[in-house]
Amino acid sequence: MKQHKDLSFRFLPLLLSLFFVLTTTAQGVQQQFNPVYTGVTSLTIAPDSRAGAMGDVGVATEADVNSQYWNPSKYPFSYSPAGVSLAYTPWLRQLVSGIDLANLTGYYRIGDYQAISSSLTYFSLGDVIVSDADYTIRPYEMAVDFDYSRMLSETFSAAVGLRFILSDLQYSYDDEVTPGTAFAADISMFHSDYMWLGNRECLFNWGINASNIGSKISYDGGNTNQFIPTNLRLGFSLKIPVDEYNAFSINADANKLMVPTKPTYRQFLDEEYGEDFIDNSYSYSSEYQSWLDAMGYNDISPIAGIFKSFHDAPGGWKEEMQEIYWGVGVEYGYNDQFFLRGGYHYENEYKGNRKYFTLGAGFKMNVFSLDAAYLISSAQSNPLDQTLRFTLSFDMDGIKEMFGRR
Repeated sequence: MKQHKDLSFRFLPLLLSLFFVLTTTAQGVQQQFNPVYTGVTSLTIAPDSRAGAMGDVGVATEADVNSQYWNPSKYPFSYSPAGVSLAYTPWLRQLVSGIDLANLTGYYRIGDYQAISSSLTYFSLGDVIVSDADYTIRPYEMAVDFDYSRMLSETFSAAVGLRFILSDLQYSYDDEVTPGTAFAADISMFHSDYMWLGNRECLFNWGINASNIGSKISYDGGNTNQFIPTNLRLGFSLKIPVDEYNAFSINADANKLMVPTKPTYRQFLDEEYGEDFIDNSYSYSSEYQSWLDAMGYNDISPIAGIFKSFHDAPGGWKEEMQEIYWGVGVEYGYNDQFFLRGGYHYENEYKGNRKYFTLGAGFKMNVFSLDAAYLISSAQSNPLDQTLRFTLSFDMDGIKEMFGRR
């Protein structure tokens, strides 16, 4: 099954700003479905239910155990000195069982200004029974990462991290697909300070996270290489207190995959056969792959691809801005113990068309917290449509206190 060599779920990409819009129009290029393709797309799946209930927003929200995925530089601002969480996300549950994502995250604060953190993500594609033999294949993807974060001032922190990625998508022992590995680094920053809005002292945060900056990954022994989902995430959060017990926050993120846009099959046909040529086979022929090689797409290095990704869309700046996907979310909290959340996620129809509403709730005790999220797709079918997700987190300081070892 050769299609699994490029087993991307066609997630997309781009950032630059959440707040301004470029209206420059492209000339001479017909608008068409043209997402940014990457390998290891499981790295783009939000693992935790708190952010998942707010439109997949989390780069600037208040620090919690699951900050590792969104912005590890938030950890020095955590109230608890240590924590661990386990998150579970079913995938394509309405169509098939056994495909899911599990995430284990933990952190430990060193003194008042530093923290170390780590996470393990495992994405199972279920059991595949080989029809002509008596065995079962279990393709999967996994990643393990470590981060170090430090406060550089009372209101500002930064973090750096390393990640190892393994993707084994082999669907039979005779398949040419081989396990792929890659290494990546993350760089993030976070700022948190209070500001006055009228007579209310509000908490304003902003954050930025450049993740998965690293090598390419290959599924055929190095003959061809795919970009991993290098991503730039920028966002803000404003927490407004209502009274002593009630507060709500407004949060927003914008994202851009810093991966070059692949020249389209239509561009190949136009250049090789003319604009009037009609291909009804809709097949990505070997000629197209050879054309990509001639265009130099497969030879672009990961670092060069980061810079190229901001100006290489076939439709010009209009298409570049379409590659930005964003989310907004709100969170209501009562006494910092009970939470209600909602959000919306938007991706342009030509760049993946993932548009969905989210909602969820959370309950927090001294020892543990439980969060749940539910997704309702408003566009095409979504792998998480009408799926309930859960995250269970433990406060290690609360556990020590419960056993009287504080």
